[in-house]
Amino acid sequence: MTTASLAWFKSSYSANGGQCVEVAADLIASHGVVPVRDSKNQSGPVLALPVSSFSAFVAGVKASAIPG
Repeated sequence: MTTASLAWFKSSYSANGGQCVEVAADLIASHGVVPVRDSKNQSGPVLALPVSSFSAFVAGVKASAIPG
């Protein structure tokens, strides 16, 4: 998987605290994966998570979020 041409983004809720991840939705339809990387180390390793795993992660985060 080449990650150079992916359109990376991070949540609009991310502050400049430096503890963010970025995701790219480019490969969801064609490969069934969601690439994830550390926003502080953009040339570092990329995790290619299956869509179902990434969806479960997001659902878990939303379920445990503290309103506020």
